[in-house]
Amino acid sequence: MKKKLLQKLLSLSLVAVMAIGTLSGCGDKAAGSNDNNNDTSAESTQSSADDKEEETAPAETADSGEKTKIAVYRATFNLASPDSAQVQKVQDAVNEYIGDKINVEITLEDVGSGEYGDKANLALSNGEINLLWSANWAALPPDSLYNQNAAYDITDLLPGTLLYDSMPEAIWDSASYDGRTYFVPIYKESAEGYDLVLPQRLVDTYGWDLSSIKELKDIEPMLEDCKSEGLKYPFLTQMMNLFYRFYIDKYDFFSKSSLMAVDRETDTVVNTIQTDDYADFCKLMCRWGALGYISDEEVTKTTPATAIMTEDWGFAAWVDVPDNGAATTTYGQECAIVPLTDRWSHSTSTLGSCYAVTSACTEEQAKACVDFLGLLYTDNTLGDLWTYGIEGTDYDIEDGYVVKKGGLYDHSAWESTSIKALSLETGDPENRNELYEAFNEKSQSSCASGFRFDGTSVEAQNAACTNVYNQYGYVLEQGGYNEDEVDSILQEFQQALDEAGYQDILTEAQNQYEAWKTTR
Repeated sequence: MKKKLLQKLLSLSLVAVMAIGTLSGCGDKAAGSNDNNNDTSAESTQSSADDKEEETAPAETADSGEKTKIAVYRATFNLASPDSAQVQKVQDAVNEYIGDKINVEITLEDVGSGEYGDKANLALSNGEINLLWSANWAALPPDSLYNQNAAYDITDLLPGTLLYDSMPEAIWDSASYDGRTYFVPIYKESAEGYDLVLPQRLVDTYGWDLSSIKELKDIEPMLEDCKSEGLKYPFLTQMMNLFYRFYIDKYDFFSKSSLMAVDRETDTVVNTIQTDDYADFCKLMCRWGALGYISDEEVTKTTPATAIMTEDWGFAAWVDVPDNGAATTTYGQECAIVPLTDRWSHSTSTLGSCYAVTSACTEEQAKACVDFLGLLYTDNTLGDLWTYGIEGTDYDIEDGYVVKKGGLYDHSAWESTSIKALSLETGDPENRNELYEAFNEKSQSSCASGFRFDGTSVEAQNAACTNVYNQYGYVLEQGGYNEDEVDSILQEFQQALDEAGYQDILTEAQNQYEAWKTTR
């Protein structure tokens, strides 16, 4: 390995270790406090859900003949701080609209995303929420809510409802936990796949035949052109783990890391570090690093986040979406897309944005939540109101498209409701809904769809192995070693993993997966 690069890496590793120690100290205290609150709440709310006669509802249940009231918490990402007066107006407009359609009345708490985790967690602990937004990458993720018994099992409430019929059964299956439904995915792209993205000007300049690209290694001659062009980042990794993205056709990386996965061919959990696929990928990256196709900044984690907004790169990874033309808008230049993997529907792809009915609900309140979501996912007027706000104040309609004004109330489709329930927004293709339908229908269902690894019993080993990955795996995948060093480094990598408790994690995952297979 290059000495200067190694010195940079060691320096950064020391800083990272110090930062991890600091964060873990703070995190332990906060997590302990929150977990204790949630566990207490979860125990009481779960027992309440089983004993309806003693239920004290988080939002008052209306008397017979009156509306069932539900408290809804959602995060907003487009505004730093929602305007409470406008949120109240939206709430009132929602209740007025749904008044003669369903026997439900909502109270809405719209919280800025920066505060959402703390505020929603406190309200959840206090039993003040009936319906809340969640995501597997954000605060209060589905796994956490499920493990704390904080989510209501709505499986038996769904059949025959507008909500259940609004999405394909495969999406419900992928979002399930042990065959039961606790979360309601927001219907958008519900599968995961990866492409390569590149500036169209390079294709035009060099006359590349993009149809010849079948595997990642096929772009090597084009990377040489990029280097000759003087580009700083012929292959821009953006400091991402690309192995588990580009090898999704062979493995279900349920842990979102390179350390283990379900082998699709054998339907078993395997150590991917020991596969030929991982060795070949690392050797390819290290060869490209030595040739100057991957910048040293990727290894040292100093690549600017704005690098892809410049004209100084050749190829990068792109998450496949229904409208891949969005890359041109996103990166501010005309882009070409090259498909590299299939699209896979699996356990995490459907819960990137979802709703949870809380276990504090009575059965009546849980049914009210299902009724509200059913209307929200199928009614255009309610969908627009919930997402865009009040017409004339928060948005206008111009030539049939929603034009946002912003400032008071502003949400996006992906965190609001089914894409099919919304009017087209400026920039949306006319066939947006058809694109989403086709995208989801053509996706493949993973053999591990619905499996969720519970790493509670090996939490310490997981943390230790993550540190080992950062020391070895990340550097390998960013091309930080010489190609002829890869085999020996992989041996060191595995030994360090084993010393950190990797085999405990692997065995636990294998046992859980084999047990789960008997239920599918």
